[in-house]
Amino acid sequence: MEYIPIISDSTSYFESTASLPLELGGELPGVRIAWRSWGTLNEQKNNVILICHALTGNADADLWWSGMFGPGRAFDETRDFIICSNVLGSCYGTTGPLSANPFTGRRYGPDFPRITIRDMVAVQHRLLRSLGIEKLCLVVGASLGGMQVLEWGAMYPEMAGALMPMGISGRHSAWCIAQSEAQRQAIAADAEWNDGWYDPARQPQKGLAAARMMAMCSYRCFENFQLRFGREVQEEGLFTAESYLRYQGKKLVGRFDANTYITLTRAMDMHDLGRGRSSYEAALASLTMPVEILSIDSDILYPKEEQEELARLIPGSRLLFLDEPYGHDAFLIDTDTVSRMVCDFKETL
Repeated sequence: MEYIPIISDSTSYFESTASLPLELGGELPGVRIAWRSWGTLNEQKNNVILICHALTGNADADLWWSGMFGPGRAFDETRDFIICSNVLGSCYGTTGPLSANPFTGRRYGPDFPRITIRDMVAVQHRLLRSLGIEKLCLVVGASLGGMQVLEWGAMYPEMAGALMPMGISGRHSAWCIAQSEAQRQAIAADAEWNDGWYDPARQPQKGLAAARMMAMCSYRCFENFQLRFGREVQEEGLFTAESYLRYQGKKLVGRFDANTYITLTRAMDMHDLGRGRSSYEAALASLTMPVEILSIDSDILYPKEEQEELARLIPGSRLLFLDEPYGHDAFLIDTDTVSRMVCDFKETL
């Protein structure tokens, strides 16, 4: 028995046969992209919104960000043409560690090449151009998605009409890198490996579950855990907080791949708008399109000081604050407020 991702029946696929050069060297001999869309592309092709998903997300934005969809909301199918694609390196239909290596006939697994956020954006760009789309009204996303949003502005400024990065920085901090490495080491510490793959018949993916449990602690905050769980104990003798984390770990193991988790967290650690460019400050100063930055007051993973830095360095940008006791995941929870902020931004474009 092995992990098999669940992919929506409405997912479309784009097969690009051209090789994909990778930023850190090497290339992929073609790439498959899983994507979904909502709404209708107008004749001018100027009503396109690109949603960029976070670490364990996928192209089904209407499921994981459902509160943002609907008439009069951020993603209005009666007005907008909305696209979300599964990122390069993920496990929901786009080329990644679960894909077959055409040179060996076996899945890449841990041998999947190192990729970066820029590689992810280059793949999205390839998809959009195949659809005849030359301009994006808005690029929006949080966390890993926010990294992609910023790189869209730096890599394709002529195409990215406006940017709305949420809960993110312009470069991954030592704090975030340490979080990622601790999670990867939890995966590496799993007892049973079979040529780089877990053998679920002998050993459940305890490492991936533990990595998810660590991550969930950084996605929320002290106040949220106190208010939600306190010191409550369940009938089986577990603290409610313990039970919640175990549930989240088990849930991720059922829908995600460990090698994918390693691939994507390493890409996130490489996130740095200044890498290979004249400077970090110059890269942010080059983002002259409308930019609205969403900061989450209770975010302990990407604290507000990092969004304040973005606002200082991106000319003409605007900084908004989401004051909710949910931590980093607030963008997924308080969708009424986030949707209203996106709508207000769209009205200015």
